[in-house]
Amino acid sequence: MENSRRRTLTGTRYLNFTLENENYCMEILRVKELMGMTDITPLPQTPDFIQGVINLRGQIIPIIDLRVKFGIAFVPYTKRTSIIVVEIDYEGDRLLMGIVVDAIQEVIAIPDEKINNLPYINSKIKADYIRGVAETPEGLKIVLDVVKILNDEDFVTLKAMAPAAE
Repeated sequence: MENSRRRTLTGTRYLNFTLENENYCMEILRVKELMGMTDITPLPQTPDFIQGVINLRGQIIPIIDLRVKFGIAFVPYTKRTSIIVVEIDYEGDRLLMGIVVDAIQEVIAIPDEKINNLPYINSKIKADYIRGVAETPEGLKIVLDVVKILNDEDFVTLKAMAPAAE
């Protein structure tokens, strides 16, 4: 039994989640915390996809709504709506941000050879954010590159938010 368990965990581990009934995943090493929806303090003069900030154990964390960032219609949050707190390195600085998703599914292992780079992807989001599409026993999963979700201007905005929120 131990051998079969090891076999299923072979490959890089990804957190699987849904947005608009599509399956996405991101590398688990970027994920710092999973949490249910909480009150978000809105900040004025920020892009629409930045919902505001939360205080996570004394640290101000900007919250990004992935639906809005990807141009998917906003829907009211439900009990299944979750925040994935991720850590990103930008120009030598460590930046934590929360990403709002419709629902978190599970952690899955995907061998690198199962992730295909496609020149054109029939998806609701820009191909820039997509590392590839993975073939899994449960079906295709869109593998996101969390760092590329935000551009340089977005990172500058997020870095400036923490002092403004205090």
